[in-house]
Amino acid sequence: MSFVNKGSRPLSGIRVLDFTTMMAGPYCTRQLADMGAEVIKVENPDGGEQNRHAVPVRDGHSAVYAHLNSGKNSIAIDLKSPDGAAIALDLATHCDIVVENSRPGVMTRLGLDCEVIRKVRPDIIYCSISGFGQTGPLAMNAAFAPVVQAISGYELENMKQQPELTKPGHVGIFFADVMAGVQAFGAISTALFSRTQTGQGQYIDVSLLESMIWLMVYELQISQNPSDTPRGLYQPVKTSDGFLMVAPGNQPTFEAMAKAMGHPEWIKDPRFQDHESRSHNYSAMMSLIESWTITKSAFVCEEILLEGKVPCARYREVSDLFDHPQLIHRDAFTKAKDPSGEIKVPNQPFKFDNSNTDARNWVEPLGKSTPDILKKLLDFEDAKIKDLRDSKIIL
Repeated sequence: MSFVNKGSRPLSGIRVLDFTTMMAGPYCTRQLADMGAEVIKVENPDGGEQNRHAVPVRDGHSAVYAHLNSGKNSIAIDLKSPDGAAIALDLATHCDIVVENSRPGVMTRLGLDCEVIRKVRPDIIYCSISGFGQTGPLAMNAAFAPVVQAISGYELENMKQQPELTKPGHVGIFFADVMAGVQAFGAISTALFSRTQTGQGQYIDVSLLESMIWLMVYELQISQNPSDTPRGLYQPVKTSDGFLMVAPGNQPTFEAMAKAMGHPEWIKDPRFQDHESRSHNYSAMMSLIESWTITKSAFVCEEILLEGKVPCARYREVSDLFDHPQLIHRDAFTKAKDPSGEIKVPNQPFKFDNSNTDARNWVEPLGKSTPDILKKLLDFEDAKIKDLRDSKIIL
């Protein structure tokens, strides 16, 4: 199968009004933009959304903002002013999708909640992303990804799998935001398809907490169905210059590993003769594996084991990914450009054979599209735009 980028994109012709900030919401709308939707990102005229100032900052421009918001149009409107909120409501009549990730109740106070927008655009697809959902006893609680990850059970489960830890680890990768963004993208895509069948819009309520739950398949089930069979957790082994992950997950793989390492006698060892035996003697097996890997470099270990059809990988730094031959072959990254220059951002992890799904390679300065969008969609005259700017309602 050949994947050649075509000019068309799957969501060409779809327009999104994007009220999102930080990560979960922008992650979702970045995916919609990659699919070809026209995304109109609404920002505060006073400095824009928070991530415009997130480190690393290059010549005054955040690379994090660029990563999450490439391919979107920026329009700066003061939504707290009645005139600004009215402009946003008028824009919604020309949009297919609205996405927001404010705390529940904020959009209602602004007069931009789903119920209000449905009056002017009955078939709108309106997606709200929040920490705990729009209803329930925790709905109004402030929520960032680390807080949600703590309450989800994920962090304590992760600690249990790291016996050297005496407390949960630091949180720097925000799984909850990413998972919620992906779930929102999938839900919106489904709602778009449903609308083609029924003509009806949808209100979508996405919760970071419930999104986290989807990560924990084994953990959720073992908590309900305790087992006496210990779970063999995949773990790194030391090499002479780093670490290696080896995954002898089934009998053929274990036997292939033993042969590749030059220890076929392990296959007949009663401790390792089947999956259950290895589960009860997992530490002993890992010690034997490490006694082999510690004598070689990670590169050599990987080379030998892959030749033997054993699933493994040496541990790499994130900075190594840009030059990884597999990711180069897959066109996993593209360059996005903002006023400070170019950065590499990931393309989507899936490809279509008849459509382009690569990241769009431009990042707009705050409010750059404000006049163009107001003229194109709302027929505003230059004089009216000037008055709104003078009143600080738009940028």
